[in-house]
Amino acid sequence: MNTMEEDIQKILIDQETLKARVAELGKQISADYAGKEPLLVSVLRGSYIFMADLTRSIDCFCRVDFMAVSSYGAGTVSSGQVNIIKDLSDSIEGKDVIVVEDILDSGNTLSYLIQVLKARHPASIRLAALLDKPSRRTKPITADYVGFEVPDEFVVGYGLDYDELYRNLPYIGVLKPCVYEKN
Repeated sequence: MNTMEEDIQKILIDQETLKARVAELGKQISADYAGKEPLLVSVLRGSYIFMADLTRSIDCFCRVDFMAVSSYGAGTVSSGQVNIIKDLSDSIEGKDVIVVEDILDSGNTLSYLIQVLKARHPASIRLAALLDKPSRRTKPITADYVGFEVPDEFVVGYGLDYDELYRNLPYIGVLKPCVYEKN
């Protein structure tokens, strides 16, 4: 049986670079929300590691909640069909919401999600994406906080997966095409 590392073509963003950039994003959010109490909404499952590190790097009061949506299934390309699997636990009406996502790719999922959340009347809504892949965008959406812009390659690690695997890699790596092309 091979190891996860053997399936990685190259490391795109190493652990130290991730840690430093997430800390910078936390400082920026702390400054932007000074005197406020933002609600960070993690879009599960891919953003859970980013969300945990980002939350620890924010030094103003903040709350967290979680949503789970699906648009991929076991594939490598978004199906365009978005399903809410787990909704928020509490109302967001009148709250300053920051949606925390692992990757902004086609924009289909996040465009839909932002639309759904705006209909719930938050005071404000912003988007924090660890990774931005603008070359794949099909919807007009941009993130307010971006960790890194990445090329159109299949990335895994630091919460991002392929078929629910590789999330626990401590870096962002490019998956070898032979891994996902065999399916």
